[in-house]
Amino acid sequence: MQWSSEDIKVIIPIGGEATRMRPLTIETSKATVRLLNRPLLEFPILELAKQGVKEFIFGVKGYVNYKSLFDTFKEGIGFSARYRIKPRVHFKYQPRVDSVGNADSVRINMDYYRIDDITLVIQGDNLIKLDLKKLVDYHLSKGAIMTIVLKKWHDVREFGVAELGEDMKIKRFVEKPKEGEAPSNLINTGVYVLSPKIRDIFASDEVSAMREEGKMDFGKDIIPYLIQKGYPVYGYVTDSLWFDVGTPDRYLEAMRVLLESLDEHEMGGKRIDQSKRIFVQGTSPDSIRRRNVIAMKYRKGRMKIEGSVLIGRHCQIGNNVYLENSTIDNFSILKNNVRVVRSSIMDRAFIGEGVVIENSVIARHVEIRGGARIIGSVIGDDVVIDADTEIVNSKIYPHKVINANSKIHDTVLT
Repeated sequence: MQWSSEDIKVIIPIGGEATRMRPLTIETSKATVRLLNRPLLEFPILELAKQGVKEFIFGVKGYVNYKSLFDTFKEGIGFSARYRIKPRVHFKYQPRVDSVGNADSVRINMDYYRIDDITLVIQGDNLIKLDLKKLVDYHLSKGAIMTIVLKKWHDVREFGVAELGEDMKIKRFVEKPKEGEAPSNLINTGVYVLSPKIRDIFASDEVSAMREEGKMDFGKDIIPYLIQKGYPVYGYVTDSLWFDVGTPDRYLEAMRVLLESLDEHEMGGKRIDQSKRIFVQGTSPDSIRRRNVIAMKYRKGRMKIEGSVLIGRHCQIGNNVYLENSTIDNFSILKNNVRVVRSSIMDRAFIGEGVVIENSVIARHVEIRGGARIIGSVIGDDVVIDADTEIVNSKIYPHKVINANSKIHDTVLT
């Protein structure tokens, strides 16, 4: 079968509340949480758009997911212009029909948009690198109704796990196996290639009955059903980069790996030291001027940077600042004597004098006043943390004000 990347439709089910990522996802869809100074979902979309995919359908459910996705990506014109993609990509959205699982979201959108082409399903919280041509050619060569991208993983308990036959056909699939019950170390990445014939299966009486019972999750319901019924479901094992950014810890791990592995073009920034992975973003005359100030301070030893660091546009960084393996997002201000280690600071943050931030995620428009220490914590949007506060292994929900000299350990403040 001859096919073109432009024929491929990508559906991205985004329906959950992302409770494990809270407080970052209280008012923001997980797919648009900022990672390396851009929405998380931008990474896999760009990966596929560079390979010629033109149509992406966001299977959104709920107000927060829809608002976040539409306000961020709209119809795709801005995304295409930013990355110089011609002809442009098109972003579409699930009609206002509530789905009862990620497979149901795919069903709804395949029907609504009358998709009779090969469909690729990816997840809104996954970072992937894949060779689309190899994957689709493999799918077609097997005559598969569904091909699941699998990856060897060290801890399989939170994932679906597949057992393969000699021909790579999936014999058994166990969702989130208990200790000792995993049939292999091959986990489901949540990346699927679907034959258009799956629409007939979705429309069958049996699957319609499953839908009535709310059983339309790929991992829990549809994949086991397809295997049990003998449909050709195949595994495709990849060793490429893949991350499920489902928790703050995984977020920081994904940040670390991307900081260490992406090239200058993928970072979207310019190196200020050719021997180190230190990138500062910005292309306008104003942002270049800010970058030059940061580069001058770095060269003169007025700030120290170790490991891999990404600094966004229009950032203002004081003297005697120490940055290590971290990201600082656009329009953020770091005053003198700040220390940031293995942490993500999102856009428009204000970090006061002498603040220490380690192994933490600081969300958007946060203000942390002088002398505060944030260790192993997640701070939600628009939080104000007053001077000389200590926050350790805690989560602070959006819009909170933390009084000066507070000591918050192992706490969730909602």
